[in-house]
Amino acid sequence: MSSQALSGDEQAALAQLAERAGILVDWTDARGRPQRISGDTIRALLTALDLPCGSISQIQESIERLRQDESDEHETFIIVDTGSPIALRGARDTVFELIDEDGQRREVTAHGADDSAAHIPPIDIPGYYRLRAGGREWTLAVAPRRCPSIADIVETPSPRIWGVAAQMYSLRRPHDGKPAQAPGLGDFTALAHLAGAAARRGADAIAISPVHAMFSADPSRYSPYAPSSRLFLNGLYADPCPILGERMVAAALDALNLGEEALRLDALPLVDWPAVARLRLKVMRRLYDEFRTDSGAGQHADFQAFRMAGGEPLESHARFEALHARHLPPLGDATDWRHWPSDLRDPASSGVKAWAHAHEKDVGFHIFLQWLAARGLARAQQAARDAGMAVGLIGDLAVGTDPGGSHAWSRQDDILDALSPGAPPDIYNPLGQSWGLTAFSPRSLKLHGYAAFREMLRASLAYTGGVRVDHVLGLARLWLVPNGASPKEGAYLRYPLDDMLRLVALEAWRHRAVVVGENLGTVPEGFNSRIESAGMLGMNVLWFQREGEGDPPPFQQPGGWPACSAAMSTTHDLPTIAGWWNGTDIAWRERLQLLGDDETEAAANAQRGRDREALWRALREAGCTAPDAQADPPAEPPIEEILRFVASTPSALMLVPTEDLLGVPEQPNLPGTIDEHPNWRRRLPVNAGQLFDDEAVRRRAEAVVQNRRKP
Repeated sequence: MSSQALSGDEQAALAQLAERAGILVDWTDARGRPQRISGDTIRALLTALDLPCGSISQIQESIERLRQDESDEHETFIIVDTGSPIALRGARDTVFELIDEDGQRREVTAHGADDSAAHIPPIDIPGYYRLRAGGREWTLAVAPRRCPSIADIVETPSPRIWGVAAQMYSLRRPHDGKPAQAPGLGDFTALAHLAGAAARRGADAIAISPVHAMFSADPSRYSPYAPSSRLFLNGLYADPCPILGERMVAAALDALNLGEEALRLDALPLVDWPAVARLRLKVMRRLYDEFRTDSGAGQHADFQAFRMAGGEPLESHARFEALHARHLPPLGDATDWRHWPSDLRDPASSGVKAWAHAHEKDVGFHIFLQWLAARGLARAQQAARDAGMAVGLIGDLAVGTDPGGSHAWSRQDDILDALSPGAPPDIYNPLGQSWGLTAFSPRSLKLHGYAAFREMLRASLAYTGGVRVDHVLGLARLWLVPNGASPKEGAYLRYPLDDMLRLVALEAWRHRAVVVGENLGTVPEGFNSRIESAGMLGMNVLWFQREGEGDPPPFQQPGGWPACSAAMSTTHDLPTIAGWWNGTDIAWRERLQLLGDDETEAAANAQRGRDREALWRALREAGCTAPDAQADPPAEPPIEEILRFVASTPSALMLVPTEDLLGVPEQPNLPGTIDEHPNWRRRLPVNAGQLFDDEAVRRRAEAVVQNRRKP
């Protein structure tokens, strides 16, 4: 049924269904102009939400389905605040059994029961509880009022701590000519070295790029923001030496004659992901073969305990990895699990179980990789805390996963098929964006007690002291683009923000972790205050902190930056300080023809020159330059002065990218490119543990420390 064929009644019914399903039929774009999505887009989203809408009768049936979803009889998972009364809709009982997470049981009596609900007394301790009565059971998620704050973690009323932001793959560590110590990319041992070095300079946190599981069989897919699964780790970051011993790893390299290749790959300025993956997986496979027959009882017991604790999610991921490896050669570009034989597309099918049983060694190998990676990340966090860091590692939670990956395969009921998150057209991206990822279905999340969301949060916080939530706006609404459509033909879908924020706060409380929300871009009115009230730090980046009128608008003085957001000089998607000052990003955009239709390189450089003058003026006004500093901006990037400026803000947390500490001009990622720019490949020029040995780096770090200590 085309949009032109809809009668007035059908259009009204379709709009009613869309509104009830959370689709924003009317919205306002970045320029403040009202917009309305087409009927075709509405139907594409409703179909993906499993709400048929091809006829008036289907529309009415789907509306009724949504009413049934919200009825009392389906409510078994209830999210409440600590200290607030609990209403069990549809319950008629007066006495309930309450069971906490430790299995402790007690009897509670409902008060004020009426025809619509039983009212349970408030619960003051956050956590998950079960309520039983009359043959029914409810799960209660009792959430704290907010996430733990930096003040809670460091036990200081007005903290102003700082940390280092690092791209995981970029880290180096010394190997002294030993191939076993030359991983070819950053690993969790190098991360531990960085944590120790930064802690000695007074840092309390290390924020890292996503370490989600990728595709072991297809290392050409290495963008950390397009993972296979957000439940597991990238096995390439695992260092087997601390668990299995360096001698065992060295022997495996020797037996495979890969020692020289390991040293060569480790010396490259850019990560050669395919070559590194092939080498490390060959070595890991040999180590696994030896581990199965020749390892200590303690190691085997730890491995088996890890496997048992991982349960179904871990088994499913390992099965996917093994299946993906088997299907990659014959299917090539069609290796997506949706092209597999039908009996292997369902992770719970008898076909998958039989295949996994017949290929137990392959499945076990991928569990072995996860075991090594998990133990390695846990050691890095412990190293950070042992070195004196109050927070330690802050992980990064990507906004979605690859639709052909492990997470989409194993959680099909919770994933929106045929829709990709993205962004509508705006000033900076006039064509809009479609990221080619998957997203959770808000309807499915509610129906299944947010199980997939909670599972993902726990995985993200399992081995860290905090998490950065990429595109945190997605907790309120996501721009979703139907497959094959232009990003302009997408629509916003509402998500249950309040429920999801309360679950974030609960999981953060259970893990004693801080939460940072990446809230850059066009933010709906009231959103920032809402995440602030939930105890989530936002993000403030120097390049965007402007106020007032002018060309360009003046940079905001440090005292005006909000304390409730993490302060940063830049991010992985933006120019470094040196790159911004020198126009390196402009040169890249010109070279790759990424400038706007009405933009020229000369004009962009002229604008950057005015921006440099504005920033230098702000630095001088803030007292961040030498007293006798000249009025004109210097030719060399004033990195120390800029870091001093950002450090002077009242933000509870400042994050300094390693690229800015080192004065690197190139940024990790250039949005709008894939292979044209070496995204996610650049390695740091120094070993992570020796980052602060350079005099210039020490001065920059000291500038941060001094200004963070000021009241």
